[in-house]
Amino acid sequence: MDTKMISLSKIEPKKGMELITKDIPTIKDDEILVKVLAASVCGTDVHIYTWDNWAQNRIKNIPQTMGHELAGEVVKIGSRVNTVKIGDIVSAETHVVCNECEFCLTGRAHICKNTSVLGVDRDGAFAQYVAIPAANAWKNDPSVPPEYLSIQEPLGNAVHTVLAQDVIGKTVAVVGVGPIGIMAVDVAKAVGASRVFAIDVNEYRLNLAKKIGADVCLNALNQDLVQQILDFTDGSGVDVVCEMSGNGIALNQAFDYLKLGGHISILGVPTKKIEIDVANHIVFKGITIHGITGRKMYETWYQVKGLIQSGKLHLKDIVTHKLHYTEYQKAMELMESGNCGKIVLMFNQEKTND
Repeated sequence: MDTKMISLSKIEPKKGMELITKDIPTIKDDEILVKVLAASVCGTDVHIYTWDNWAQNRIKNIPQTMGHELAGEVVKIGSRVNTVKIGDIVSAETHVVCNECEFCLTGRAHICKNTSVLGVDRDGAFAQYVAIPAANAWKNDPSVPPEYLSIQEPLGNAVHTVLAQDVIGKTVAVVGVGPIGIMAVDVAKAVGASRVFAIDVNEYRLNLAKKIGADVCLNALNQDLVQQILDFTDGSGVDVVCEMSGNGIALNQAFDYLKLGGHISILGVPTKKIEIDVANHIVFKGITIHGITGRKMYETWYQVKGLIQSGKLHLKDIVTHKLHYTEYQKAMELMESGNCGKIVLMFNQEKTND
């Protein structure tokens, strides 16, 4: 095996990332080395690429390989690894946890207080090879194309958000239909929501939401959103809100059109503090608020696997762009524009001119 590899890395504390050559990672006794086949682009990667306030306060190790959503082939295993073998096609749970704290020991590892995140706190998957703990490897069906396997981690976020409450036969509003929001629309329809509302300010993404099955698509810039949803629901409001935008105005509107006794799951991360009307929006409405972080380890992964096997998801529509890894700047520009679904960087094929 070669000793060097190509990596897309954050080199300096400013906007951008660079294609560099660096050493292939060495692995510990409990780790595996994965040859990356495909790595999808996350909003977190965009934060790091643009070097916004969140990234400036969060990223401690530069230079560092970016990326965390992957599918790849196991090419080397540590001496203590017996759960995967060379040749397995795997994805990764990107939260590396301690397995020792109260939360890990009580089945809540997704909120481990000692979490280290792939591509954020340690070298990530925008590279030809990545080292991960064997405990974080998720074995895949090798018949599924790697570009779809690579999006299981963010799909898990959508599944966790939607299934935090019962949505069968319920009306569901997905607020913010970026890539994970689009997945949430797909998941809600797949598991039996009666009507799904997709809400955004980007027409490209609203059209994509409609394509994969959203019943009602609403542009928050063009109408009285709260009144529209109340009209669609005979004045009652929706049963469930999946808040994926992180926008303060959108969140407060969601409280307005959420039904009495309804449930709101919040995955979107605001960039600043948000003021809400606790008395009228929460207490007197008797609602439940559920904060979502990552995926339940590993309950959500089994749910993702089952949904993919069911054939009810529209993965071919959700992945709107497959790009060679050298086209990373185009990928970031598309993500910043919002005119895309999920973008996957391919590491297992030669660049073409089309």
